[in-house]
Amino acid sequence: MAAPELAAAIAATYHVWMRTVDAAGPAMAEYGLTTATFQALWLIDPEEPPPSMKAMAERLHCNAPNLTFVANQLIDRGLLERAVDPNDRRSRVLTLTAKGRRVRDEVVRAAMEGSPPAALTAVQQRQLTALLNAALEPGPASDRA
Repeated sequence: MAAPELAAAIAATYHVWMRTVDAAGPAMAEYGLTTATFQALWLIDPEEPPPSMKAMAERLHCNAPNLTFVANQLIDRGLLERAVDPNDRRSRVLTLTAKGRRVRDEVVRAAMEGSPPAALTAVQQRQLTALLNAALEPGPASDRA
């Protein structure tokens, strides 16, 4: 059985994410995005090289057929393009279109502005980020104590 502190931390993390998605709701609705397509857009950083389909499936914690379904929805809306990976011609990458960049910026901005951590100070946001990143480090919690 999980300790009450752990259960409370997991519940709070879940509620923060759900309120963040809710904050993006009007922008998502405007562009016909689902939570899954919103998450996919969020996870494609326009300042980074386009991710491979495999990398996106890992980021979204889904399998290849699910990613293909989500990617096709975004491609059909003109937000993404699927292209051959210039570094590995056997692989495909997902690239934001100009429209995709604009839509991504709008829905991410709406999500961030309405997310509960937006009410925290910059110092608190850095502390929260450090704690969450520490929780994501590999290895048993006893090794990190």
